[in-house]
Amino acid sequence: MKFTSRQIYQITVRGLLRTLPFLLMGSLTLATFWLVKRSSPPEALLLARVPQHVPDYILKNASLSNLNELGQTKYRILGKKLTHYEDDASMDLELPRMRAFQAQGSAPVTVKADRGHIDGDLTILDLFGNGEIFRPAQEATGDLKASPRLLARSSFFQALINEDIVRTDKPLELQQGMSIMNSTGGGTFNNVQQSVTLTGQVRGRIEPSEQRGRN
Repeated sequence: MKFTSRQIYQITVRGLLRTLPFLLMGSLTLATFWLVKRSSPPEALLLARVPQHVPDYILKNASLSNLNELGQTKYRILGKKLTHYEDDASMDLELPRMRAFQAQGSAPVTVKADRGHIDGDLTILDLFGNGEIFRPAQEATGDLKASPRLLARSSFFQALINEDIVRTDKPLELQQGMSIMNSTGGGTFNNVQQSVTLTGQVRGRIEPSEQRGRN
């Protein structure tokens, strides 16, 4: 059976019309798949993303407190601005101030500076620029001995929070009562033992306290 050219043309057109919907559906499927792959990041990149040292939140007039086993405040850290970093959970502070509290009746110690940095474990506070340690004068009460006013200044202090120690390896000026001492190698302040150790070359004058003078 022979077909004329017109019949062959008609058969071809009918075949194309039958397959056209399938061709269109296939093309749309491929186009959609291509767009999804193009707009979505590769799975390997999502799995391999490493946290960056960039701020993930910022707080104004922030306050961090640590309580002892009795629920009492052991120390409190204040800052005009706190910047938290996502990779290591460390924090930068503007105008930081830390107050350390000891036993009942013991005067709190205040440490402050222009800038501060706290590690992610909240165990080390580094203080930079115009650093000061201040403890007011304390009268003798119970087992606590009287102690004169204490003021120390340095360009850098490091507070070991869990150990209640503040130290520096930078030049230090210490005023205790009427006594004034200057140390080239810094010093260590132990808040538990209420002691100060100076290092390097130490110069100054030591005056008897008022308590000794009355004795």
